[in-house]
Amino acid sequence: MDDPSSRPSLIERLSALLMREPEDREQLLALLHGAFERHLMDADALSIIEGALAVADMAVRDIMVPRAQMDVVDINQSPEQIVEIVLETAHSRFPAVGESKDDVLGILLAKDLLRYFAGKEFDLRDTLRPAIFIPESKRLNVLLREFRASRNHMAIVVDEYGGVAGLVTIEDVLEQIVGDIEDEYDFDETADNIVRDNTGRYRVKAVTEIDDFNTAFGTGFSDEHFDTVGGLVIHHLGRLPKRNEVVSIDGLRIQVLRADSRRVHTLLVDSQKDLPLSASTAADA
Repeated sequence: MDDPSSRPSLIERLSALLMREPEDREQLLALLHGAFERHLMDADALSIIEGALAVADMAVRDIMVPRAQMDVVDINQSPEQIVEIVLETAHSRFPAVGESKDDVLGILLAKDLLRYFAGKEFDLRDTLRPAIFIPESKRLNVLLREFRASRNHMAIVVDEYGGVAGLVTIEDVLEQIVGDIEDEYDFDETADNIVRDNTGRYRVKAVTEIDDFNTAFGTGFSDEHFDTVGGLVIHHLGRLPKRNEVVSIDGLRIQVLRADSRRVHTLLVDSQKDLPLSASTAADA
């Protein structure tokens, strides 16, 4: 009888597969895909490795939040006004600015506002954490190392003239490797199947029934061959989709946010046409 302890481990099997010493990244990726096809790693592991390799080729400018879309607080606003911004955006960190977005004075952590509402002495300027400034050209793998070493979670991106071009967070970098990260709450735990985010797009659970999806988005998909929107995407592709894969179906741009080797979990839907009034019943993120 075969002794399980004598079987090669996953690391040993991967090592044997890689003994051919790939000469470039294309060969390395080919070997990794071969490992996946031989069931030496699952789809999630392959996706993470591919994401890690891609990060080395990307710069901050590729993923930063542009200046125009930055959510900031004004140093002259009252704590009550700032709390309104925190509640509206649901962020945990904010650049605090003076006269303009080019005048970044520091970073405000939303949790630091608790001191004010607890009745303790509070001065907004003294509460700010130092802002870290980085160039648009900084490589993401270098930035990730710096984030880990400094324990900072946000950096202000500046252009060649010293003006603020945008901002980037450690979550933005990690999402390039592991996929979309839910900030503040886990979407899978929410009661709503369709939730509008602050960009106007919709996060949709793959288990959402076709009838409910049709009602929200004004579509007319049949449920004869599948019951859920996840089934719709699989049927359209003829296979299980990969994380971040995008399909266009009946005027809808559907991106796969979360998926593994067995099922689809979460989708991001961007409508290319006006939605019916029924879509307004979807919860706002």
